[in-house]
Amino acid sequence: MVAIAPTDTEIIVIGSGIGGVTCAAMLARYGFEVVVCESHSIAGGAAHGFERDGFSFDSGPSLYSGLSYSPSANPLRQVLDAIGEKLPCITYDTWGCCLPEGDFDTSVGASQFAEVLAQLRGAAAVAEWRQLQRIMEPYAKAATALPSLALRFDLGAVFTLGQFAPAFLQSAGEAIALAGPFSKIMDKNVKDPFVRNWLNLLCFLLSGLPADGTIAAEVAFMFADWYRPNAVLDYPIGGSAALVNALVRGLERHGGQLLLNSHVAEVLVENNRAAGVRLRSGKIIRSHKAVVSNASVWDTLKLLPETSVPQRFRQQRQATPECDSFMHLHLGIDAAGVRSDLACHYIFVKDWEMGVSAPQNVVLVSIPSLLDPDLAPPGKHVIHAYTPGNEPYDLWQKLDRTSGEYKLQKQARAEVMWEALERIIPDIRSRCEVTLVGTPLTHERFLRRHRGSYGPGIRAGSGLFPGPRTPLAGLFCCGDSTFPGIGLPAVAASGAIAANTIAPLYKHLQLIGEVIS
Repeated sequence: MVAIAPTDTEIIVIGSGIGGVTCAAMLARYGFEVVVCESHSIAGGAAHGFERDGFSFDSGPSLYSGLSYSPSANPLRQVLDAIGEKLPCITYDTWGCCLPEGDFDTSVGASQFAEVLAQLRGAAAVAEWRQLQRIMEPYAKAATALPSLALRFDLGAVFTLGQFAPAFLQSAGEAIALAGPFSKIMDKNVKDPFVRNWLNLLCFLLSGLPADGTIAAEVAFMFADWYRPNAVLDYPIGGSAALVNALVRGLERHGGQLLLNSHVAEVLVENNRAAGVRLRSGKIIRSHKAVVSNASVWDTLKLLPETSVPQRFRQQRQATPECDSFMHLHLGIDAAGVRSDLACHYIFVKDWEMGVSAPQNVVLVSIPSLLDPDLAPPGKHVIHAYTPGNEPYDLWQKLDRTSGEYKLQKQARAEVMWEALERIIPDIRSRCEVTLVGTPLTHERFLRRHRGSYGPGIRAGSGLFPGPRTPLAGLFCCGDSTFPGIGLPAVAASGAIAANTIAPLYKHLQLIGEVIS
């Protein structure tokens, strides 16, 4: 059934990435009339799923935690609880590493990584790691003391956060340090080269930046979630598409509407206020309350009439530094005779000396059909390998996607992903039944991402993420351009915060009482 676009509504959300659909579902939960306009034919943005020849692929993220239990510190789980949606998950605790030091498995939890360190680096490194875990405990408590579901960007935050103040104040000293770069904590307490490399790698996966650019709060949150006793990782049954579907169900069950193939060409501004949108088709949808953009900061600016916001604001936002883009390799393979001890995820690093953010140096691999066999035909596997935010757009921007030069460059730049995969499945190339190579131009085209970017690269200590408000009345923003961290928990938090800021204070307090307290 094709949704029919209304001519007016209370709130319009531009984009159905996790931040946008989270915001919309929360707004619908608050009782607003909400319409989501999505350019693509599939909801979910960078987290959507797609099928090809019987194989079900995750387009982007595939490493999840904090989704399989409640209460959880993960903002995404909090949102699912708020909108009343379940998300069945498979839990596991181990992933593989293909590092310069060799190939080995490691696990989340309080102890197992210390065993890896003992083998690789000896007792001194283990002692240093144990000490870091102790040091991070109060930081972790501070990072999780204020639930993201209680945050809003107005004076009402005094009331919504007030009930959590006692727990937060117990860690107030640590909370101040959380706003700075994690490197300040790391440099003071970690000397072992491998542990420093490992922490830089984790920071890069969290924020797209190494430790000196990643705010300590993100790492503290990770320590709270990954390096606690009995920690597990989660994989939604059905893949990332199942997660998106749960959020869309919550949106629609609370009365919201999702419009696919509805590309927003312009935000309408009337009487110095965001008043609706004009679609590329020419259709106009008016909003009585607000417009929320889940597009990136750069793409949002393109939607605004030139004089609708102050020029200084436009210049500042346009100058937001960006992370690089991606290379993707989606494979459907014959799994006959593949080794039985494969892990669902692998991290590949070619050379620590290059730096974790260097192009072609880090590759992530996901084989989710190991956990959820229904993602692939019997006897097959789905694989997603990608270079996480380290592929320069400049190498691609002048290429024609239909040209032979483009095809040759795709082949050449994908080689590092094949190299990583051959560490795991040596005969991988001969097993492929589906082979899809994605580039920054693919990212730009299908995700409507400025220069195919992973998101803003705002370094800790050099700038702040702006939050949901803008100088144009009635215009709000959510997504990775508004809140630190470019993973799913961060964008879910951004969507919830935007929705909370728009919602009346009494409804926000009521929701906190029902979901968190």
